[in-house]
Amino acid sequence: MAPFSSSNCIRLLLVSSLGVALWNPQATTAAEPKRVVVVTVTTGFRHSSIATAESTLQKLADESKAFTVADSVRQPAVVVPRKPRKPAEPKPDADEKARQKYAAELKRYEAEIAKWTPEFEAKAEALDLQFSAELKEALAKLSPENLKAAKIDGVIFANTTGDLPLPDKEGFVKWVEEGHGFMAMHSASDTLHGFPGYLDMLQGEFAGHGAQVPADLIAADKTHPANGGIGDAWELKQEEMYLIKHHDRTRLRTLWYLKHHPNKVEETGYFPVSWVRNAGKGRVFYTSLGHREDVWSDDLNLPNRVNPPETSKKYQAHILGGIQWALGLKDGSTEPNPSVQ
Repeated sequence: MAPFSSSNCIRLLLVSSLGVALWNPQATTAAEPKRVVVVTVTTGFRHSSIATAESTLQKLADESKAFTVADSVRQPAVVVPRKPRKPAEPKPDADEKARQKYAAELKRYEAEIAKWTPEFEAKAEALDLQFSAELKEALAKLSPENLKAAKIDGVIFANTTGDLPLPDKEGFVKWVEEGHGFMAMHSASDTLHGFPGYLDMLQGEFAGHGAQVPADLIAADKTHPANGGIGDAWELKQEEMYLIKHHDRTRLRTLWYLKHHPNKVEETGYFPVSWVRNAGKGRVFYTSLGHREDVWSDDLNLPNRVNPPETSKKYQAHILGGIQWALGLKDGSTEPNPSVQ
């Protein structure tokens, strides 16, 4: 064995130091996941799929490690009774089935309206005030100051509806435009109808829908992350397909669309389903899909499943790609493509 000289000792120390540098865990740690806030509050129609949406987004965060749900804005637990509306009388030429349905609805209405004593109505009004106060408190998380303080990278509106009392609506849009991500699913376009700043940012407003139908979607961009690797076409067995207004194709890039009215196949044209766009330095991703639980979840044991789990997995890939793109983790074009037919 060679003598343990001072030169050998120096050589050993150098090798040892190099080894420490090469195997330093801090040198190989992946970037921290992006921080998002998931918002599922509603002041309008509330989808039964919201709980499924929340769990699916958490699943995608856990599996992808691309983002973390840093916070959530959920519905207050307060239940506010709503005064029932009297059903419309059947038309003079209505058949017997329609008349029987009206009679049953009228009976239910009369039973419900009997509960609305002055005392009950006063209690409902008090609960409504409590709900509004708690909703405002929950949405305070979306003030520009709180978003910045919490180092939030993006906000997801999953099946929100109604005129949400954001603490600073203009400030929220500006926060997105400063370089943050905004990701929105399904009825996020049925949200903040009275605020043009939001509609301009999203470039889509809910204009109605018909019965749930099969959908044969066409890809306008097969390479965008939000295509989800699905390819040229995507067929769903059943979904609630929105009609969209406040939509300028020269200000966005279409990702998925229909070549015909969802409920009137003989009416051809361009019917948008999903798109992306830049809002200042920020990125906006929207998909109108996401009404049904079996679009969100690939759980084999999900009750009343019509769409197979493969459809749900495609949807998850679609929204995950959109989230990753909006958070700046993946590249994708936002060049408008209004010529797509």
